[in-house]
Order: sequence, then structure tokens, then C-alpha cells
Amino acid sequence: MSFLTFAPTKMLGTVIYVSLLVVNSMAVLSEDRFLARIGWSSSSQAPNPNPAFQQTYDPQTGYGTPPAEVSMKARLIDLISAVRTLMRIPLIGFNIIIIIYEILLGGR
Repeated sequence: MSFLTFAPTKMLGTVIYVSLLVVNSMAVLSEDRFLARIGWSSSSQAPNPNPAFQQTYDPQTGYGTPPAEVSMKARLIDLISAVRTLMRIPLIGFNIIIIIYEILLGGR
């Protein structure tokens, strides 16, 4: 009945490894060589030309223009560019910690 054993520490370690691999994969995507080819570069989004002059929307009175829906593709592009910008330096540290952990304590 070994399939019924529950090891929360192994599960937590697996979640940490998988999340680190996913963030690493987003961080190493090249915008020029890969993302632009499939139309996922940050320059392919149509930015708001003048965000300071946009009228706010009031749902009670109906004045102003309602906020535009942001597509899932635009959100993923923003997430990838944010990970590439903000997580580059912390990822180096996290990867070094994982490498040292694997070298000292061995694999699973």
C-alpha cells in the first residue's frame, strides 16, 4: 500500500521545482526570436496613445466610456514581460540556491 502514503514535504518540493521551472521558462523566452514570430511581442499590443486624457467611467450615471476588456493574450504578454523584467535577478539567486541544494544533498 505504498501508493497511499502521503509526503507533504515531497509535494511541497515538487511544487517549488515546477514553479521555478515555469518562471525560468518565461524568463528565457526571447522576444525578438520567438515571441515576435508568433505575434506575442509587447510591441504588438496597441497601447493607449494618451492615457492621461481618458475620461473615467461612472457606472451609476453612465458618463464616460466603459473600460475596454483586456484579452487573455494581452494579459499573458504582460505577464511574460513582467517576469522577464522583474524576476531576472531573483531567479539567478533562486537557481543558485537550488543548484547548491542539489549538489550538497543530492537528487531525490
